[in-house]
Amino acid sequence: MNPGGLFEIWVFLGRSPLLWLALTLLAYLGAVALYRHSGHKPWLIPVLTSVSLVIAVLWVTGTPYPTYFEGAKFVHFLIGPATVALAVPLFGQFERLKRIWRPVLVALLAGSVTAMVSAVVIAWALGGSTETLLSLMPKSATMPIAMALAERWGGLPSLAAVAVAVTGISGAIMARPLLNWIGVHDPAVRGFAVGISAHAIGTARALQVHETAGAFSALAMGLNGVATAVLMPLLVALWQATPWW
Repeated sequence: MNPGGLFEIWVFLGRSPLLWLALTLLAYLGAVALYRHSGHKPWLIPVLTSVSLVIAVLWVTGTPYPTYFEGAKFVHFLIGPATVALAVPLFGQFERLKRIWRPVLVALLAGSVTAMVSAVVIAWALGGSTETLLSLMPKSATMPIAMALAERWGGLPSLAAVAVAVTGISGAIMARPLLNWIGVHDPAVRGFAVGISAHAIGTARALQVHETAGAFSALAMGLNGVATAVLMPLLVALWQATPWW
């Protein structure tokens, strides 16, 4: 078959929403198989490799994102039920959670503030604009919350979305070796740290490693979303009140 004929077939298939849904599912299944075959290497987590594959296909074919999203939006719809389902493993840890709620709240406050302040300080030191700093500030919250907060306080929602994705992927890759290195072995502590810093992507990784870690990661992800929404306006107000602002 000549190249022109292949192009015509692709154009025909590209009009079908099912093509992009199938591509997304096949990319993820292939990424999972590669991840397992590699012995669960952290740099081959399915989210990273499947996203990279989909992006490569879109780039090579010149397909705009809205066209892709029109076909893959069913996967986007499933984010809601999947997030709610994270409460199932957490319910099994409810008795333990009642005993440790005080250190949990302290860890939440420390982690949430550190995530926001560190992003701003590093970006500011590298010469980032105010718009960039406000976009990066909520990077450790889940994407809908981060995008809404960035837009509300003068940042770019699109940049916030990229920051959230990069934060989640890098956190899922680096969390396990880093926590091993500093000697943190309690699954609850490990999971909570991952959930605060790497939101849903880190939580998905934690669930693959240990049920308790996944439960506490889901708890941290939800609490940090609320904490970021509450604390970011206070930090922005404090920031604007400082002399160098």
